[in-house]
Amino acid sequence: MKQTEQNLTEGNIYKSLISFSIPFIIANLMQALYGTADLLIVGLFTDTVGLSSVAIGTQVMQIVNGLITGLTMGGTILVGQYYGARKNKDTSETIGTMLTLGIFISLLITGLMFISTKHLLNILQTPSEAYADATRYVLIASSGIIFIFGYNSISAILRGLGDSKRPVYFIAIACVFNIVLDLILVGAFNMRAAGAALATIVSQGISMILAIIYLSRRKFIFEFKRKNFIVNKDKMLKLLKLGGPLSLQEVLLWMSFLVIAAIANSLGVSESAAVGIVAKFEVFSMLPPMAMSYALASLTAQNIGANQPERASKALNISILISLVCSLFFFVWAQLHPQSIMGIFKADKDVVKAGTDYLKTFSIDFMLVAIKFNLNGFLNGSGRTTFAMINGILSSILVRVPMAFLLAITFLKGLIGLGLAAPIASVVSIVVSTIYIRTNKWKEKVI
Repeated sequence: MKQTEQNLTEGNIYKSLISFSIPFIIANLMQALYGTADLLIVGLFTDTVGLSSVAIGTQVMQIVNGLITGLTMGGTILVGQYYGARKNKDTSETIGTMLTLGIFISLLITGLMFISTKHLLNILQTPSEAYADATRYVLIASSGIIFIFGYNSISAILRGLGDSKRPVYFIAIACVFNIVLDLILVGAFNMRAAGAALATIVSQGISMILAIIYLSRRKFIFEFKRKNFIVNKDKMLKLLKLGGPLSLQEVLLWMSFLVIAAIANSLGVSESAAVGIVAKFEVFSMLPPMAMSYALASLTAQNIGANQPERASKALNISILISLVCSLFFFVWAQLHPQSIMGIFKADKDVVKAGTDYLKTFSIDFMLVAIKFNLNGFLNGSGRTTFAMINGILSSILVRVPMAFLLAITFLKGLIGLGLAAPIASVVSIVVSTIYIRTNKWKEKVI
């Protein structure tokens, strides 16, 4: 671990954030390619119905991914604060507890997904043409949830330890396998959405297994031995206290996205496909601010653990500035050449028109998330995950969803109104987070 750990409690903040975030950007880019490959290859070898089914299936699985991301981010925070405080025994116990707990949670979520898939697709008002393919996609993808958890947990642990480089290797492996398997299963064997889902879970499983083998052969702080896979009650409660609110926030956030998708689906299959395509492009636009927010969360966690809150506060301002500069490119692109974005996915003219309308207003959010994500990363890193959850619920459930209904169904009608709901919700989130940060409650430790 010595050659890849990074002490984020000392040195130049610009250098620390940038050097730590670059691997994040690469990792997130690969994850975006990972998900986008399904849509691109399905679009290449099938039709609009195939695009719609994978877009809807992916939206459903984002609920699971959000739940897992929240729990593993709790691990990043706790590992980071223990590591910043130089408490190696506590760090190791936290890792063992997180991985063991993750196995049980994964099995529970898998069972719930098998029971609820058809209900979720009905709630989404999935177009009848895409229903069968979307069902196959979700059921197959759900069978690999334990791989999703394992592969995200290992990356989260490494980032808490200040290592943002090795997660890139594991994601790269998954990305390559996913693309190759997509081409074989969707292209050669014509398995449509089912092939895309199978490619995803197999590639994630391979990546997780190779990551465990690799770390086991290195001087990793945690030994992957059966005796170490135990649940420490104290660490479990702290993980749930930190990760629970984040998971709930992510789930509710993605559920609000599903409501948005349901509105789009009710407008027609072209609108459904358009919103799904824009969601894939959105992932790329959010890469820089997302990477900076994750780097900021790790830096904040270590510095709170080391009693250096002012260094964390300074890092917040720097991270927002860098993110805004990067996000400007995507905003300008979406405003000036939205048709080129839709054309990347080989969409037909109706989908292109619908997506162009959506991007006119939705792309405003590309700039706002540069601020919102970093405020969230800062608060999460300081352990204020409950507040972040409440703020997330406020902006997504109580602001974005009602505004989406009002603007898309009543006033502006259509995807232009649907897109405007996102930036309105982001403004509310930014204001609330800023007010809370000024109270200085975030400076208190959670360990």
